[in-house]
Amino acid sequence: MSDERFDLAVLGAGPGGYVAAIRAAQLGLRVACIDENRQLGGTCLRVGCIPSKALLESSERYAETRHGLAAHGVVVDEVELDLERMMARKNEIVGTLTGGIELLFKKNGVTAIRGRGRVHANGVLEIESDEGGRAIYAERILLATGSRPAALAGVEEDGDLIGNSTAALAWPEVPNKLVVIGAGYIGLELGSVWHRLGAQVVVLEALDHILPGMDNELASLAQRAFKRQGMTFRLGSFVESAKVEQDRCAITLTGGDALDADRVLVATGRVPATAELGLEEAGVELDERGFVRTDSSFQTTVAGIYALGDCIGGAMLAHKASDEGVACAEIIAGGHGHVDYGIIPAIVYTHPEIASVGQTEEQLQEQGIDYRKGVCPYGASGRAHSLGDTDGRVKILADAATDRVMGVHIIGIRAGDMIAEAATAMAFGASSEDIARVVHAHPTLSELVREAALAVDGRAIHT
Repeated sequence: MSDERFDLAVLGAGPGGYVAAIRAAQLGLRVACIDENRQLGGTCLRVGCIPSKALLESSERYAETRHGLAAHGVVVDEVELDLERMMARKNEIVGTLTGGIELLFKKNGVTAIRGRGRVHANGVLEIESDEGGRAIYAERILLATGSRPAALAGVEEDGDLIGNSTAALAWPEVPNKLVVIGAGYIGLELGSVWHRLGAQVVVLEALDHILPGMDNELASLAQRAFKRQGMTFRLGSFVESAKVEQDRCAITLTGGDALDADRVLVATGRVPATAELGLEEAGVELDERGFVRTDSSFQTTVAGIYALGDCIGGAMLAHKASDEGVACAEIIAGGHGHVDYGIIPAIVYTHPEIASVGQTEEQLQEQGIDYRKGVCPYGASGRAHSLGDTDGRVKILADAATDRVMGVHIIGIRAGDMIAEAATAMAFGASSEDIARVVHAHPTLSELVREAALAVDGRAIHT
């Protein structure tokens, strides 16, 4: 048995794993965090949330400089794209934040171990790396291995011309034509990046609407906005095959329709990264989709082995994993941990931004819950007019009997920041009346939330 002994070994240094490791160390546990990548931070920091948002910001500034500044009296001639510099900025941001985790580990006494971990019985973790193999022992093991992009049958990914989100974050040139398979968060965000930079973007979606799981009204408004920007959508389109033929991508749809493109982005969701970890041999049960089975305390079917984040399913979001990391660490340390899964915000960082928390109208209708709706358009906001961006709306859904806020859905500029007020209000069981009676500074976009709350009771002032 190894001489390296820990109270807790965390397998995976993504938003769930590294947060859990830090919180457990703060609570007095001796903690190791194992990750196979040189940079800590998992998919989110390395090839997900952070680099995609960096490119979204840069591409939006480029597009605004070309098309939007003239209305403000700022005239810029001959705008040029330096894609190499844009990518360098993205990489610098990633490097800064992943390096920050290294510093946080040192500050909190977490031991970082590079390598691929494999779970064995009795608390032993075998770790393989370029330097060779080693083993450590831990009283408890926490699986935070995250997820990976899902493959699609018939699509032959080469990691270059046909690739997933990781490839699309590092293309060396702007494709003339890009086909995106999947109209979810990832497809729309990265499709928006390359569209702004000059690509013709065609989005293929098997369903009859974009943004599956999102409030239908917001999804419909978002699609209209993207179409006005120049993106093309083909809904109800099932991809039978996609392959590279003579440096072009050939895509065939069910029914015989065919497309060609310079590049293809496969954005058909994510699947748990639970293979080749020794879980089944150790007795850890997985469900039929490969997610780790856990109880309400994040413990797996093996005592002393826990799991959280994308690898256990639910909302596959970084902030959900981080909150689970804190809760799980506190439970392991002998305390109490809790995550309110009904109040997890979801954000699409396109333009317009789309943000949602709580239940959608469709979900309330399916449950037979009687509700009232208050809506306020962005055009009612002086701040939105000063920003030159009045497309969008805020929608609040409240229980008809109790007035308790059941869901808030926002589409428009800075929706992702505004949704935090709604989540906080819902966490305290607020009614629409409560939000309506809070003084909101003027002129701010947050006034739209208050106005929507007033509209629930038919008392809107500015609409």
